[in-house]
Amino acid sequence: MGEAIGQILTYGVGVALSPFPIIGTVLMLATPRARSNGPAMLLGWVLGLSLVGTVVLLVSGGADPTDQGQQADWVSALDLVLGVLLLWLAVKHWRDRPRGDDEVTLPKRMHTVDSFTPLKAGGLGLALSALNPKNLLLVIAAASAIASTDTSAGTQAVALAVFVAIGALGTGTPVVLYFALKERSQRILDGLRLWMERNNSAIMAVLCLIIGAKLVGDAVSALSS
Repeated sequence: MGEAIGQILTYGVGVALSPFPIIGTVLMLATPRARSNGPAMLLGWVLGLSLVGTVVLLVSGGADPTDQGQQADWVSALDLVLGVLLLWLAVKHWRDRPRGDDEVTLPKRMHTVDSFTPLKAGGLGLALSALNPKNLLLVIAAASAIASTDTSAGTQAVALAVFVAIGALGTGTPVVLYFALKERSQRILDGLRLWMERNNSAIMAVLCLIIGAKLVGDAVSALSS
């Protein structure tokens, strides 16, 4: 159990600190349907992480560590590919970061949240968790790491659940603040949204750099041993 969970902590934190989903959740909580749309987006986010992770675990079923207790070569090769892709995303986000007084541009769908129904809010959460390139790479990396451990299917399912719970902390925190503090939460959430809008690219670049470098390093070490 500890081995499987230990494999996914870094990836879970990387998913949790995704700026756009947090910004989207805060925007949802400023709409007339905040009480339904905020939790709906969080639910969609959790569902997306769970679906992608489950699919990877099922596809990876039966791929066990080597006889020497090392992770299988396919896992190391996958880590290398994912790491390189994350490093590329790090460079892209860093180059795209706003400079000086540059205006920060949000995705078009973020500007129409006032008209969202709970179903649309859930769909946005699902799309941001399952289709966003950075999150998709991290979920695949986490699920493949879990699948490579010599543990039972039940233990792997628990490890995936822990990963999803950690990954949901970022989008879940604004929802908890909204219901716990009510009107008093608005100033806190607005400040969080503005800061993350301004620093989105830098945050993403640092996350992708750290996790990408870790994946590449681990993969090269495993493949060369």
